Amino acid sequence: MSTSDPKFETRLAVTEADLRAAQRLRYEVFVDELGGDGPLVDHEERLERDEFDPFYDHLILIDSSKDSEKGEHVVGVYRLLRGEKAADVGQFYSESEYDLSALKSSGRKLLELGRSCVHKDYRGGTAMFHLWNGLASYVLDHNIEILFGVASFHGTNLEELRQPLAYLHANHLAPPELRVRVLEDHFQSMDLVNVAEIDRRAAMINTPALIKAYLRLGGFVGEGAYIDHAFNTTDVCLLMDTEKMNAKHKSFYTKNRAT
Repeated sequence: MSTSDPKFETRLAVTEADLRAAQRLRYEVFVDELGGDGPLVDHEERLERDEFDPFYDHLILIDSSKDSEKGEHVVGVYRLLRGEKAADVGQFYSESEYDLSALKSSGRKLLELGRSCVHKDYRGGTAMFHLWNGLASYVLDHNIEILFGVASFHGTNLEELRQPLAYLHANHLAPPELRVRVLEDHFQSMDLVNVAEIDRRAAMINTPALIKAYLRLGGFVGEGAYIDHAFNTTDVCLLMDTEKMNAKHKSFYTKNRAT
């Protein structure tokens, strides 16, 4: 967590400088920290980017107490694509890993989330809370019903991830009407441990904080894991149906309407 006193502002990126600042933060997290790469990653300029970026809304978290000359003030990022905008892209990003037929035929208003990250100096504080407040406002503004997106475990060794993956499969599998599935050619089962042998504590210790946060809000996972060698991750698809949230969880998405 930063030792300074951050003054947070959350808004959509509106300029090329905003987008480059978001891509620069993504480079620090996904390339420097996690060892990822990709065909459009710019190592010279230190920008993590891809062909989907121009079509997405980019929600950025700003520490306005920092010097903004080079974009160091952008300390959190979310990449967002509404269902009605997906036609402009030709697909959702997640469709490169998952069959989204169940979601696309549901008739519900969809929002794909991706590239979520927070600068390492701001983790463990209130930064993610502020970023989620911004996301909540976006969800309300666009009447979103289903949120979904790929979330990642670091590394590609399924043996090391067998407990958390098995726990998610056994306890948080999405209902059939929303159950997306890894594309058949890449399908890796998450059902890696007998239910009686699942160690919940070990599973939770080895589950990233972002995934646990979605589960606390009533989130589900799709069926199967996807091994992403380019990003050195094992991916699961997270889904959240705002209608299925209990009253406590739903208040997270409504309390900001009064502010």
